[in-house]
Amino acid sequence: MSDTLSRRALNRAMLDRQLLLRRSKMTALEAVEQLAGLQAQAPNPPYFALWTRLHGFRQDNLAKLLLDKSVVRIALMRGTVHLVTREDALAWRPIVQPLYDRSVHGNTQFSPGIKGLDHEEIARTARKLLGERPLSSGELGAELSKRWESAGPSSLVHVARALLPLVQIPPRGVWGKSGQPTYQTTGDWLGAEPDATPSPEAMFRRYLAAFGPASVQDAQTWAGITKLGEVAERLRPELRTFRDENGRELFDLPDAPRPDPDTPAPPRLLGPFDQTILSYADRTRVISDEYRKVVITHNGLVKGTILVDGSVKGFWEIKTAKKAASVVITPFERVPKRDLDALESSAHRLLAWAHPKSEDHSVHFVL
Repeated sequence: MSDTLSRRALNRAMLDRQLLLRRSKMTALEAVEQLAGLQAQAPNPPYFALWTRLHGFRQDNLAKLLLDKSVVRIALMRGTVHLVTREDALAWRPIVQPLYDRSVHGNTQFSPGIKGLDHEEIARTARKLLGERPLSSGELGAELSKRWESAGPSSLVHVARALLPLVQIPPRGVWGKSGQPTYQTTGDWLGAEPDATPSPEAMFRRYLAAFGPASVQDAQTWAGITKLGEVAERLRPELRTFRDENGRELFDLPDAPRPDPDTPAPPRLLGPFDQTILSYADRTRVISDEYRKVVITHNGLVKGTILVDGSVKGFWEIKTAKKAASVVITPFERVPKRDLDALESSAHRLLAWAHPKSEDHSVHFVL
């Protein structure tokens, strides 16, 4: 019979693997690999994610990895942009391809405009165009429209994004740089195509290493694909199994850390779009269903959050005006003074890191 793990035990395991029980001395590249990638719909969230997890992290530590192609920004899990290592981009893109195949036919916004067209031919033409030079979505759509005049440019680009492994190349994602995303394929940018024989089993293990113990439904929510139950069954002989408080079966790597549930968890400022609250079907190990509805907005934005005793207890945001920058922290419930003090200190360090040129830094609580 499987052991039962409490919600608090699952919380501490997640915090340990997500480098949130203590700041790590890993390099930025090691951390991106350990965390199974970083959520990256916007350019700066990966930097905030590493700032709160690593000792002495500087923006340049990650920017250099983008520029030397050690990490890339690419649409992967759940159809969203992630920042992952070069190796993970090539290994995982084919595994999540079914998600993108469905989007070609099932996207209500774009599918009507490409009905009846040869999608593979559109992708081949887009690959050729992107091989000649990097293009923005607007530029790629305009070029494709020269051949498919009856289709909307956005619909044509949607096909290219779904069927090709497109990388958002620098300066997109480089701290302090701006500009719209510009694309190349992995073949053109990295000099390598996605793995011809990808391993869902290896990807499932990586998910557990970063987020476990977890259920099949949790892993499927993270990846955005189905049929991972079949993968879990193939791996069952080499995994440990548990149950959560509701009786759901959880899988884990045998030697992965599962700290004592009473392990102290220091207050933390998690950046916007942090993957800890997006990577489970049952997210209550880190955030209540009630608070999740406030943190994740109707249009899919995810606010920066505060962790108190390991769980989300509020949100924060940076506000700037002229030469001033401030962090405004809004707790959802009463927070012990020692934790408020720790959050205030952390917020001042965050401002010094994110807005070093601002002459006035301040922290405000909305209590």
